[in-house]
Amino acid sequence: QVQLVESGGGSVQAGGSLRLSCKVSARTFGLYAMGWFRQAPGKEREFVAALNWNGHHTKYTDSVKGRFTIARDNRENTVYLRMNSLGPEDTAVYYCAADHNGDRMSPDPDLYDDWGQGTQVTVSS
Repeated sequence: QVQLVESGGGSVQAGGSLRLSCKVSARTFGLYAMGWFRQAPGKEREFVAALNWNGHHTKYTDSVKGRFTIARDNRENTVYLRMNSLGPEDTAVYYCAADHNGDRMSPDPDLYDDWGQGTQVTVSS
């Protein structure tokens, strides 16, 4: 069974930065597309970013373009989300997810096969 464990969340002031990590326990990690999603209280889970199996292709939701960067290290079975210029609107629980279709990079959470437990990010103004 594939397990995903996020870390790196916390509380920061507006304008600050955080780097989230997601460690994946799967020998086939290098075949998966990976995504980051977030869910704020009272809202639906929303797509943040995704990248394909080799990290050469990425996709972002418009609100984070230019501020967030998704990357992966297939030797370490880890995907990262670097978040800069954070604002209160970025406050949410952040989840990483694995899509066994390594080229898909879908914004649809229903297409992802495995999920982490989430890590809280809180940005104060």
